[in-house]
Amino acid sequence: MIIISSLIVKSTRAKLLAKDKKAAREAFGAYNEPPTGDAKSWLCLKTALNGVRALVCPSGSQPFTPFSQLHEQKLLESHLVSLLDVCNGLLQIRQVHAHVIRRGVDQCCYVLTKLIRTLTKINVPVDPYPRLVFERVKDRNPFLWTAMIRGYCMEGSLEEAFWMYGLMRREGLSPVSFTFTALLKACSDVLELQLGCQIHCQCVKVGRLSSDLYTMNTLIDMYVKCGLLDCGRKVFDEMPVRDAISWTSLIFAYAKSGDMGSAMELFDGLPFKDMVAWTTMVTGLAQNGKPNESIEIFCRMQNAGVETDDVTLSGVISACAQLGSTKHADWIRSVAERSGYGPANNVVVGSALIDMYSKCGSVENAHDVFEKMKMKNVFSYSSMILGFAMHGHASRALDLFESMLRTNSRPNDVTFLGVLLACSYSGLVEQAKHFFHAMENKFGINPAVNHYACMVDVLGRAGKLEEALDLIRNMPIKPNGGVWGALLGGCRIHSNPEVAEIAANHLLELEPDGIGNFVLLANIYASAGRWEDVLKVRKMMKSRLLRKSPSRSWVEGKDGEIREFYAGDSTDPMSCEIMRVLEDLVVQLGFGGYEPNLSCVPYDLGDKEKKRILMSHSEKLALGYSLLTSSSVSDIKIMKNLRICEDCHSFMSGVSGLSGRVIIIRDNKRFHHFRNGFCSCGNFW
Repeated sequence: MIIISSLIVKSTRAKLLAKDKKAAREAFGAYNEPPTGDAKSWLCLKTALNGVRALVCPSGSQPFTPFSQLHEQKLLESHLVSLLDVCNGLLQIRQVHAHVIRRGVDQCCYVLTKLIRTLTKINVPVDPYPRLVFERVKDRNPFLWTAMIRGYCMEGSLEEAFWMYGLMRREGLSPVSFTFTALLKACSDVLELQLGCQIHCQCVKVGRLSSDLYTMNTLIDMYVKCGLLDCGRKVFDEMPVRDAISWTSLIFAYAKSGDMGSAMELFDGLPFKDMVAWTTMVTGLAQNGKPNESIEIFCRMQNAGVETDDVTLSGVISACAQLGSTKHADWIRSVAERSGYGPANNVVVGSALIDMYSKCGSVENAHDVFEKMKMKNVFSYSSMILGFAMHGHASRALDLFESMLRTNSRPNDVTFLGVLLACSYSGLVEQAKHFFHAMENKFGINPAVNHYACMVDVLGRAGKLEEALDLIRNMPIKPNGGVWGALLGGCRIHSNPEVAEIAANHLLELEPDGIGNFVLLANIYASAGRWEDVLKVRKMMKSRLLRKSPSRSWVEGKDGEIREFYAGDSTDPMSCEIMRVLEDLVVQLGFGGYEPNLSCVPYDLGDKEKKRILMSHSEKLALGYSLLTSSSVSDIKIMKNLRICEDCHSFMSGVSGLSGRVIIIRDNKRFHHFRNGFCSCGNFW
């Protein structure tokens, strides 16, 4: 508006001054340099000057124009490109194309490049429309060629894209950086390493593009996506200039491959650490089972004053969930609130916080987060249902599911996984069957392999092993290791080595390196007293160089420090005190009828040695430490990487009744809340 108003004032001035030639020439003096404005503004100015043109330019003399034809052409081209930017459909693009032809700019590579890019952006096939536009141009520049190459790449026609690149080179045109990046991205998408390497050679051959930052970043991305991290690192090391993308893409690749050592090395050498780099490390460490390091990096990020977002928070929340640290959980929630990503404002972070608190043993805190969420979707409902399920609150999980059905949130496959787990952990066989059939019949969700595994687990825990086996044999999809593993777990509970052998044979075929399957089968044989079969299983493990994962438990100290204990480990500074506490507890529990369950030691050893091994189970060591160091009125929370054995389960129940303390244990399956001599699982796990 300012430009137009200025032009109106100037044009009015021009009309007044145009009464004589001298005044007219003075009027034109104001327009020696074209003012800023668009084509419409210039048109207004030209109209205003029509009255004085004849006075200054007599018939036969060269006409005067306040701007050159070149300027007018450039303004028109810019105007057309701007119009293409706001087109959102083929009809509008065709209208602009018609205007291009009518105004005589149908040979302008600048406009036509934009036209082709806009067409391919809305998924218009390259053949025939963009191709016809391209072929009618007589003098094509590299950018127009690149638009066509990019179009073919976007629709997955890699062969045509490379054919077009060859034609371009045969015409003697040099590619631009966008040419290579389009081809490299296409190679990355389909993992076409050989063609990607050829493009790398072309980059080197062209010369000037071998140091182009954008091209080199895309080249790194191509190599790492194709699995050649060493080649990506070599490109990175040879780059004269690097930006945040160069560093972060390689850090992300190392993290994704599990090489957190190399990722950390690069991260420490990064001169400018932005939010993306910090987030990559936080999430990478969490995803690679390094929760302590992930939280430490997040602390450094906070101390550096770097802003956080919901992606960063989701990563550190996942780390905290693995660790099971309530103190860290509360701190992370406060950071989320301060950053504006609290559960009341962000449903993604809110759902992640529900999962975190549930896995930290604080299901009531998880429910508090759920209740404070202003918006709830299927993910928040599913997280809360899963939280209730893993803590054995089947009725609360099923009630919440019914509440969800009364809202606009429609359950998905994850929701039903939580519902089936709730039934499984509480022995609700008939309810589980009802929901399993309702998935498909009422909600149109085909049960996936995980849902079948849950049903097999429900039936196996209830002792219905033959029914579980029939369900597996009649599955419409191929059962995986999780399904057969659930059946094997049921065989362990009910000491059925015959069905266990059927499950084990399938597991050895599907998961030949699954150490847990061998251990479980050996334990089943040991419980049945079949020591020769135990020996055979162990020989198989030895021949395959498989070793059982050490049992590990950890607790959180008063200052938030995590204290770890391994089965049979006596190197802890407090080992002697811990063993004395445990021995006293065994004596006191013995008065109430407790006897160590020697069948939990799958070795052919004497009773005395078996009792010694049971005494040094990692969860018992963690319990002894907590009794010595924590307040007598606080709950004891123990996290464990493996399933809790029957003897430790009985021991924890007894200690909770003897001490009056609530003991919460998270094993690799679920939570056990021991209170007044009873467990929340009802001895069904």
